[in-house]
Formats: sequence, structure tokens, C-alpha cells
Amino acid sequence: MKMMKVMMLIVMMMMVMVMVSEGSIIEPTCKETPDFNLCVSLLNSDPRGSSADTSGLALILIDKIKGLATKTLNEINGLYKKRPELKRALDECSRRYKTILNADVPEAIEAISKGVPKFGEDGVIDAGVEASVCQGGFNGSSPLTSLTKSMQKISNVTRAIVRMLL
Repeated sequence: MKMMKVMMLIVMMMMVMVMVSEGSIIEPTCKETPDFNLCVSLLNSDPRGSSADTSGLALILIDKIKGLATKTLNEINGLYKKRPELKRALDECSRRYKTILNADVPEAIEAISKGVPKFGEDGVIDAGVEASVCQGGFNGSSPLTSLTKSMQKISNVTRAIVRMLL
């Protein structure tokens, strides 16, 4: 009985060693993106990252785009009360971030899930463009600069990974 327990323990340890040696593809994949540190940070923050293939990593990053767009839209809604003089620019940003959430993200998820990464790339690129247009709508300083720059960076990293699927 004792020998059986020892054998089971050895087998389990060997399985763990194989899983560790296989490792995740996060770091080698992120080396092919424009921002290695951001890429690794985003993917390691999601428990799905360690076992994901390249498509899975792209989907995780698309989820990050969705989360950031939601956060930015919430910030925009709060700014209407704090900064009423920015209403016109905030209206434009609201439209842009709703486009990210309602068109770009669903398009990218569907395309990657169906194995048509070119259309996924289009959605990811558009998310970055929408953020840029929002930022450009402010005459001078924007209260959304940090969020829009983050969206642009995440979109660029995501695009690089989606391109690996082409």
C-alpha cells in the first residue's frame, strides 16, 4: 500500500514537471508584440492565459479591450456632471466607445472564434482608431488621455497577436 502511494506521488510529480516544462506561450508570443511588458502583464493577469493557444491569447486581450472600453465609458458618463463644458467632446467619445463595445469587440470575438482572423484584426484596429478619434476631439487637454492611450497600446498588442493567426 505504501509503495502504491509512493508510485502515485512520483507519477503526479512527473505530470507536473511535464506541464511546467511545456509552459505557456505567453512570453514567446509577447516577444513578437510592440509592448512585451504590457502584453505579459495583461495575459498573466487572466487565469486562462497559462493554458491558452494563440487564438485564446487574442481572445483574452479582446476581453481586456472590452473591459477598458467599459471603464472609459463609465468615466465619460461621470465627466458629464463634472465637466459640462466638454459635452460635445464627451458625446463624441461616448459614441466611439459604444462602437468599440457594440461593434468592434463582437466582430473581433466572432472572427477569432470562427477562424477568420483578418476580420478580427479589423475590429481590433478599429478600437484603437476610435480611441484616437475620441482623444482628438478635445481642444487641448483631455481628461481621458490616460485611458485612450491605454486603449491604443492594448489594441496594438492585440493586433500583433491576431496577425500571428493570419
